[in-house]
Amino acid sequence: MHARLWTMAALGFFSVFPLAGAGHAADAPADGGLLASWSDGGSSGREARRRAIAALPLDRMPAGGRAAVEKALRTTTLYRHLPVETFSCDAALLDFALEHPEAIVDIWRVLGISHLTLDPAGPEQWRLADGYGTTGALRLLYHDRQGGGGRMVFHGRGAYAGPLSPKALTGTCLLLVQYRPAEAGADGQPRQAVEIDAFLDVDGMGLEIVTRSLQPLIVRSAAANLHEICVFMETLSDAAVSNPTGIARLANRLTRTDPEDRRTLVSIARAAARPAAGEMHDPEQLQTELAARWLPAEELDRVHRR
Repeated sequence: MHARLWTMAALGFFSVFPLAGAGHAADAPADGGLLASWSDGGSSGREARRRAIAALPLDRMPAGGRAAVEKALRTTTLYRHLPVETFSCDAALLDFALEHPEAIVDIWRVLGISHLTLDPAGPEQWRLADGYGTTGALRLLYHDRQGGGGRMVFHGRGAYAGPLSPKALTGTCLLLVQYRPAEAGADGQPRQAVEIDAFLDVDGMGLEIVTRSLQPLIVRSAAANLHEICVFMETLSDAAVSNPTGIARLANRLTRTDPEDRRTLVSIARAAARPAAGEMHDPEQLQTELAARWLPAEELDRVHRR
């Protein structure tokens, strides 16, 4: 799910586990080493990279943004095209998440499923910290909409200090996020497709070191995070359809989200709701339902008692 998916792998310089559930999978040892970590369906090949560069709208970007993109392309030490994620989600809700990722992160905070913080630092700029040693700044360089979908280009600068590396790491990240409507499912629910291309540059480290030491972790955790965020958006969309009253109550608890954005989220849920939605759903149970995938039973009980 910008840091205006959402951003979606952008929520951490090395994409380190923004959701509790994603962390469980990414923490596990990589059986089979490097080859196993490449089994996510993504690609680091020349053709994928060529297509990603061709999709960057350099001729439409302001000079400053274009210069940042061109520099990132020149200094890339690791490129990855993440596997395309297709999931059920209301189009307006996905658009809201892409425009206001800080609101989605605030929902995670309320649910207790992530340590990530994402705070506006100016127009289309954010500060982030993932709670595991990654901090950084992210800005949106470009956003267009086309055919019910769109394209976003982000540029970030970050640092990591923690047990995954013997010394502090710094670097930059260029992200191309593309999203579009997908064929509706058998249940008739709208579906969306999201794909991300990431260009990473780790300061002071050559390609060989990055490939041997960091690539397996980055590739695996980035793909896991994108998948988990899309799963969360699907769950949130289902809740908007079936329990708009629960969404409204949840929105009232988003103290780090702009009040106008909270009202927009409630309006989206009400527009997406089925007739008579909520009659068979307890609004108080919504928080437990949304967090169930990412929290153990004892944590879910604690959340429900709040």
